Amino acid sequence: MGDSNNYFALFSVEPSFEVDLKKLGELYRELAREVHPDRFVQASDTERRQALERSATLNDAYNTLKDTTSRALYLLRLLGEEIPQEATVQDPEFLFQQMQWREELEELQALADLEAVDRFVKRIKQDRNQLDQEFSATWQDNNHAHAELLARRMQFFDKLTYEARQLQERLDD
Repeated sequence: MGDSNNYFALFSVEPSFEVDLKKLGELYRELAREVHPDRFVQASDTERRQALERSATLNDAYNTLKDTTSRALYLLRLLGEEIPQEATVQDPEFLFQQMQWREELEELQALADLEAVDRFVKRIKQDRNQLDQEFSATWQDNNHAHAELLARRMQFFDKLTYEARQLQERLDD
């Protein structure tokens, strides 16, 4: 298994926001077979513990790299930029947009209109896809300060999407 300190190196892929998820999944399954703790049942305690650690690291790496927000945050972390999970976005325009989305979601909850919530989720997904594309371009341009701002926006989108899907589930019951 590659360098466990760098998730990209672990999978022998270049650090990039653009990741071939199919290839990543194939590499993950291949590596998971190699380090699976069941293969070390007859090994010494030390070897079993190391197998567990390698397996846990591999799982963390895969889960981080397959998710766009986690991948963006990880790329920034590789540069020494640690972004807190609940960081406040110093971005007045986006803060205003957040308030509008929150108000819209509250209104949708009050209306209990599943179709309207579905349309909202679809719109949010499109906006998120645009944000991912913007992050990718920004990352390729080595504009790390702007990439950090976009990663913070990604965190908000994840939370908003989760809340909207929770509302969908409640209305669908």
